[in-house]
Amino acid sequence: QVQLVESGGGSVQAGGSLNLSCVASTYTPGRTYMAWFRQAPGKEREGVAAIVSSVAPIYADSAKGRFTISRDIAKKTLFLQMANLKPEDTAVYYCAAENKWAITKPLSGGEYSYWGQGTQVTVSS
Repeated sequence: QVQLVESGGGSVQAGGSLNLSCVASTYTPGRTYMAWFRQAPGKEREGVAAIVSSVAPIYADSAKGRFTISRDIAKKTLFLQMANLKPEDTAVYYCAAENKWAITKPLSGGEYSYWGQGTQVTVSS
C-alpha cells in the first residue's frame, strides 16, 4: 500500500509557473514508478509525465518543453515543475504510483494502483 499526498496547486495567470509535489509513504528504487496525471472538467484523465527509473522522463505532447518531472528518492517525493502555463492546463492534477518490476505504458492510468487526492491547478487568461 502506498499513500500519496500532493501539494502545490493554485491559481496563476497564463504564462505563469507552479510547482507540484507528491510525497509517497513508501518508495522502492527500481520498483516504484510514479507519474502525474490530470483531469479537466468534462474530460478524461490524461497522463502528463512519468518517471521510470532506468530511462529518461516521459512527457505527454502537451507537457513537452513546459513541464519537468523529477524526484527525490531520499525524500520519497515526486515533483512537477510547470512553466508557461496555459488556460488549457487547468485541471485537477493527480500523483500516481505503482510497485512492479516493469511498466509498459507509463502515461496510462491503468498501470497505477495508488493515487493521491489531487490538487487543483487553475490558469486564467
